[in-house]
Order: sequence, then C-alpha cells, then structure tokens
Amino acid sequence: MNWKIVFAIANKDLYEARQNKSVWLPIMIVPLFFILVLPLAMILTLSNPELASSMTSDPDIIKVMEKLPDFLSQIIAGLDLTQASLVLMLGYLFAPFFLILPIMFSTVIASESFAGEKERKTIEALLYSPATDTELFLGKVLSAFIPAVVITWISFLAYTIVLNAAAYPIMGRLWFPLVNWYPLIFWVSPALSMLGIGATVLISSKVQTFMGAYQSSASLVLVVIALLVGQITGVLYLSPLIGILLGFVIWIADGILSWLAVKSFNRDKLLMSEK
Repeated sequence: MNWKIVFAIANKDLYEARQNKSVWLPIMIVPLFFILVLPLAMILTLSNPELASSMTSDPDIIKVMEKLPDFLSQIIAGLDLTQASLVLMLGYLFAPFFLILPIMFSTVIASESFAGEKERKTIEALLYSPATDTELFLGKVLSAFIPAVVITWISFLAYTIVLNAAAYPIMGRLWFPLVNWYPLIFWVSPALSMLGIGATVLISSKVQTFMGAYQSSASLVLVVIALLVGQITGVLYLSPLIGILLGFVIWIADGILSWLAVKSFNRDKLLMSEK
C-alpha cells in the first residue's frame, strides 16, 4: 500500500471540504456554542446570587446531587452549593453534550468526502486512478477522522481554558477537567468519530447527495442523547470506568461498521452507479 497516495487523497478531500460552506460553517459555529455561549451563560447565572439560589434549589438538581456516585461526591466534597452546582453541570452533566462534536465533525466531513463527490460527478475520475480500493477507502476515511479528532481535542482545550478562567472568581482555583473527561475525550470521542464515518460510508453508498448522507447519519446524535438522559435520571453515570467500557463497545461497533463499509466501497459498483 502506498501511503503517499492515501494522504494525497485525504488532502484532496480536505481541500474540497474547505470550499463547501455546508461543511465548515457547522464546524465553526457549533463549537462556539458549546465552548463559549453555554458555559459562559451558566457561569454568569451562578455568579448572580438570586439566580444561583433559584437554580441550585431546582428539584432536578437536588435529585441529581442525592444520587451522586462516590467519585463525584469526593470531587464536590467541601464545596458550597454554588460551586458544587457549577462542577456538576459544566463538569459532569455537560460531558455527553460535548460528545456531539466528534459525531458531527466526522459525519459532515465524511458526507462531503463520499456523497459530496458523487453529487459533484467528480468521483469517476478518482475511481479510474491507479490507486487501489484500499488506498481510496483509507484516504477518504483519514480525511474525515483526523480533522474530526483534532478539532474535538482543540475544542476540549478551549473549553478547559474558558471554564477555568471564567469560573475562577467562583471556584478560586483551576478545577477543570475532571477525571471522567479524559476517557471520554481521548478514548470515546475517536471511537464516535469512526462510528460516524462508518455509518456515513454505508449511507453514502445508497444516497446521491451530501445533505442526504449528512442528515441520515446525523441520527447518531441519539447515542449522545441516551447518555445524557442516563446521567440525569441516574441510570448511567459516566465515571472513568464507564467511559473506558463505553469506548470498548463503540470501538467494537466501529469494527463491524468498518467491515461493512469496506464491503460496500467497491470501485466497480461505484462506477456502475455513476452510469
């Protein structure tokens, strides 16, 4: 296998993705909401004594605090109610929302790489190139996986800076990230990126447009919503161990989807579909 060809294909796809506003606009706008707007609004609310009192007396917040697992009880030990609420909401309950980013990034870029090329009628020239099926497939997968993971990690770094800087007057110290974030960001988020790519490849083989592939694969966000509901209801707590186990399950699903995707990524079938 020629890795120069693989990376050449990946670079070509990334260049084309940058020319498509439907790709880079969500990648720019959505992280701003998760990194700046939502956490700053929460911190400003908790900085106001009246609003903080109203929020911390919310029955749902009290219910969550009563059901905290040991690892979280230890984290908020010694904190006042405002500090504990901030840690729980932005440092714990918010974690599943952040997992939307790798799914969104990978699906939008992969949709452009596979279905977008079919839509632009440029895939035929690529299929007639001397690159093997494996090189073509890996090049397109890397064009979605690498930027999705890198942007997610950069977003996490920015979120860490924002939380520690903006919440310093409340916390009086650097407090983020919590230990449960490390497996989620560095183990689960790459797995979710691959899950989004595998699903998009399979969907792209059946649809002809970028938006059709993206909208269909975007339903994977339901996985994140299920994790959020699990945390709020106390059914599932994303502790470090749960994060590691969750990552294993998703990576197994990735292996199955990737195998199916490789089978669907057939040069002859794609050429026939273009005629």
